[in-house]
This record gives sequence, structure tokens and C-alpha cells, in this order.
Amino acid sequence: MVSRSWVPAAAGSTALVIGILDIIKGVVPHFRASRISEIASVLPGSVTTLAEAAMLLVGILLIMLAHALRRRKVRAWRAVIVLLPLGAVVEALRWRHSIAASISVVLFVVLLVNRREFYALSDPRSRWRALWNFLVLGAFDIVIGWLLVVTHLRMAIGRPGLSDQLQHVLLGLFGLEGPIQYASERTGDLVYYSLAGLGALTAVTTLYLALRPERPAAALTPDDDRRLRALLDRYGRQDSLGYFALRRDKSVIFSPSGKAAIAYRVVAGVMLASGDPIGDVEAWPGAIRRFLEEARRHAWVPAVIGCSETGGEVWTREGDLSALELGDEAIVEVADFTLEGRAMRNVRQMVNRTERLGYTCQVRRVGDLTEVERERIRNAADFWRGTETERGFSMALGRFGDPADAGCIVVTAHKDPAQEGTAQENTAQEGTATPGGDIRAVLHFVPWGPDGISLDLMRRDREADPGLNELLIVKALQAAPRLAVTRVSLNFAMFRSALARGERLGAGPVLRAWRGILVFLSRWFQIESLYKFNAKFRPFWEPRFLVYPTARDLPRIGVSALQAEAFLTIGPPRPGAWLRGLRRGLPRRRGGTAVEVLGPSGGAVSETDGHPSVGRQG
Repeated sequence: MVSRSWVPAAAGSTALVIGILDIIKGVVPHFRASRISEIASVLPGSVTTLAEAAMLLVGILLIMLAHALRRRKVRAWRAVIVLLPLGAVVEALRWRHSIAASISVVLFVVLLVNRREFYALSDPRSRWRALWNFLVLGAFDIVIGWLLVVTHLRMAIGRPGLSDQLQHVLLGLFGLEGPIQYASERTGDLVYYSLAGLGALTAVTTLYLALRPERPAAALTPDDDRRLRALLDRYGRQDSLGYFALRRDKSVIFSPSGKAAIAYRVVAGVMLASGDPIGDVEAWPGAIRRFLEEARRHAWVPAVIGCSETGGEVWTREGDLSALELGDEAIVEVADFTLEGRAMRNVRQMVNRTERLGYTCQVRRVGDLTEVERERIRNAADFWRGTETERGFSMALGRFGDPADAGCIVVTAHKDPAQEGTAQENTAQEGTATPGGDIRAVLHFVPWGPDGISLDLMRRDREADPGLNELLIVKALQAAPRLAVTRVSLNFAMFRSALARGERLGAGPVLRAWRGILVFLSRWFQIESLYKFNAKFRPFWEPRFLVYPTARDLPRIGVSALQAEAFLTIGPPRPGAWLRGLRRGLPRRRGGTAVEVLGPSGGAVSETDGHPSVGRQG
């Protein structure tokens, strides 16, 4: 069977054009001089009026289905197969020239002949779509309804104003008569049935989305969790991001042998994987092929964010994909770390200064904490989160203190509230004291094989003194030998190589210009400051890549990645989020302003009064 890959895109575009034309013909009276009038004496008037109103609804449905048709969705194909003959019949009755009806028939035949091109299953869904369908389609109905009323004002009795027009539209959407009266009964019926049909369409589609069985967007089952942990126990040291596959809002695909797995989430039609596949490298190709087959079944765009160079080579070879370097991960070898020497002078001074202010640190396994200590740390970290939305996908675990994560390491900075001084007293008097008591900052690391840890989150009290970030990381590195840790993965620096090479002697004009753009963007996103902060600890840099099918998919993948990491929130707020925000109140900063940007591996750097301070927004 010859593949016609161009058919879905062409069919979607054609359906969109037909839908737009149907709406125009249904709204504008000029386009309705048809042979309907020739048979009006035979058919009841309401029948012909309903046929014209139906054309408007068919047009709206075709527009709604056009995008899904382009994505090869089988349900969209079935719906369009039903709508096109209906539209063609009405079109043939309404117009002296049946060109539009002929186009509908041709598209109908093309879709039937090429039905094998439409194989994609439905996307993961939730009932939030019902709310968004109601809001978006409701707004669309008001606009179309108002245009319908305005184009028929010449047949109205009197001169109805804008308020009367909108009232007529809103009442008509609920099937009620509005304040506008028409000289022609047929015109009044047409406006009434069209508005009522729009309202009914919105109600029916919203009820369908609300009542159909819900399928979560992603969920890590207990069996998936068990199998992933078994792979991590054996192969976990291969990738510092491997443990983040245990996020419970991800799905997992295993290789046929079960020796490799890929964790992913589907966002806006993009199947996003993060990091390298987990498991035996020899089994990676099998997992990748299954991943790509699943993406093809649903017509999703496959993409990988944050994979290593080895992982990128396997992905590009097995999937015929392309790779783009995103930046570098900062990794510190514990054996090589020292505070001695001129290169570490800035960090050494900052740590000593912070300790003289009365701060102390504790480095412990999460499994060694009492339940009371876990709750205090969890409450403090949630309280300091800069946004109501929990951020992270590729390089954040999204939870703290779970019994299954006993091997994680938590570093806490403490200071006796009695030593906080006036600022702390004022904060306590205002009723915004930190729930963690004397805890002023938290670092959380997840296991990276048996001898490594990877940064998950960093949060601190905005009222605390600058320098806690350096203190926490240094104490974690100094305690690493006691915990049998030999390497520590810190933050991820976007476009680090461009920043580093662009400031060297002999850098070309293109590289310098690109560095200049990154420095300019750092005023808002702190790309440069995050790189410089990581560089303080003298790490070695491990490049990370984005894997994608084609260049035209990059904008869509970028938007999906921002949504997955919760930097771009498209959807209704979580229930109770507004009330929790009011109860918690706004975080206060002592002098200056703070802007945070999340970096992969969980860190987020903010600068307050010129001193970088890490504060994971979540």
C-alpha cells in the first residue's frame, strides 16, 4: 500500500477552509440567496431555517476537528466522515452553484480512500478539558452570535443598541427569546435557531468531556516503580538524572527484554523523555524503538531533553533524530574538592562569614530523619517556594520525605531565632514566621548510583542572610566521604560553552554576538549568573542535549518543555491554590529584589543585593 503522508495535513487544511466558509455563509445574509427559496413553498419554513443553522454548526465542528485531522487522529476522521456528507447535502440545497458541495464530496472520497493514514489514538486527557472547552467555545459562540445579530440588524424592528444585541445573543445561547424583534419571521427564526444551536453545541461537547471516563495524563504504577528501582540499583550510576524517572507523574516504556526503560510525559502532543534511558546500554535501542512506536501510534512528536552525549548518540542513530546542545551539567568530584587556594577564596570567605553569623548545618539521609523532622523540613520548603505551582519534570523529583526515598540526602541550615535580630522579630510579629522553626535553608539530593548524588531542590528563607547557598553546598561536599559519596551533580548551566568561549581572547564576532544576547537575557533569566555560580565550585562540565525530529518541531517542543517544567502554565489553577496563597502571604526580601530561574538538576539561582542565593521555586 502506497503511503500518502501528505493527506492528513492537506485534509486538515481543507476541513479548516470549508469550516470557515460555512461560518461565513451562515452569518452573512448576502451569501444566502439560494435555491432554498425555490422549495420554501414545499418544505415548512422551520425546516429550511434549521438547515441553514445546521450549516453554521457544521462549520464550527470542522474547525474544531481540523487540527486533530492533521495529527491523524482516528476519532477526528470518523467525525469528519459524518459531517462532510451532511454539509454537502445542505450545501447542494442552498446554493445555485454546488462548488462547495463538490469540494466536500471530494474530501469525503479522499478521506475514505486514505483511511489507513488516520491511525492515531486519542491523547491523554482529564476533565479540566471540559472547563476549557466551555470557556473557549463559549467565548467563540458570543463572538459568532454577535456577528450574526449585527449582520441582520437591517431586518430588525427599531434600532437596538449594543447592550440589547449582547443580551439577545446571551439569551439565544440558552434557547430564550431576546429583546430584538425582526420584521421577517424567517430571519427571526434563523437567528434564534443559530444561537440555540451554538449554545447546544457548547453544552453537549462540555458534558461529553466532563462525563467520559477520565484517563490520567501520566501515572507511575507500583509495578513500574518496582521495576525502575531494580534497574537503578544495577545501572543507576550511568546517569545523574536517572532517579528522576521515579516521579509519579511520568509513564514508563520498557524494552522487550525489560532491561531498559524510558520515562516520559505527554504535553501538548509532544512525548517528552528526560535524561538517558535507564538500564543496560545494549537494551536501549529496544526501549527507544518502543518509545517511537508509541509516539507514532498517537501522532505525538518524540523529544528528549537533557540526555548525555552517549544517550544522544543512541537516540539519533536509532530514531533518525537530530540533537542540539542545551548546556552543561556541573559535576564535582568530592576527592578533588577543597576550600584552599586562591581560586576558592570567594567561596571560602562567604562560608566563613555565614558561619560567623550563627548558621550551622546538618547533613543526613532522609531515612534517618524522624517524622517530625521530615514534616518541619517539608513545611519550610513549601513555604519558601516562590510560586504556587510545583516546578520540575526532567531534573526534579517533586516530593520530599517519602519512605521510598530513604536513600536521599537532605542538608539543612539552622539558626536560633533569638539570633535573628530585629528583622526576624518583625517577621514573627507580622505572623509570617517560617513553619520550619530554626531551619533557614534546605538542599535535597537524590541518589546517583551507589556513590553519587544529584541535586533535586534548593530553597531558603528570603529573610536569611546571603551566602547560605555556598554554605549548604560546601557542607554537603565535606560530608560526602562520610556518606560514601564520591561525586555530586549540581545545577545545569544553559549555553555554558557559548558563555565561556565567547569571553575568551580571539572569539569570533558571531560567538561574541551570541554571548552578548545571552548576557542581555540574563537580566531576566540569569543564564550567566547561574553558570558563574556553578563555576565557583570548580566542577567538570558534562554536556546535555535536546533530541528532536525536525527543526520545525523545535518551537512546539520548547513550549511543551516549558509547560512540563511548569514555567509556562496553561490551564486552570489547582483547587485551593488562591486561598493557600493568601494564607501564606508574599515572601519578604531584605533589601533589593530577587529574581529566580530554575536550572536543570533542580537548582534555581536568585540574586539579592548583588549576592547570588539559591532558592528552588519548585
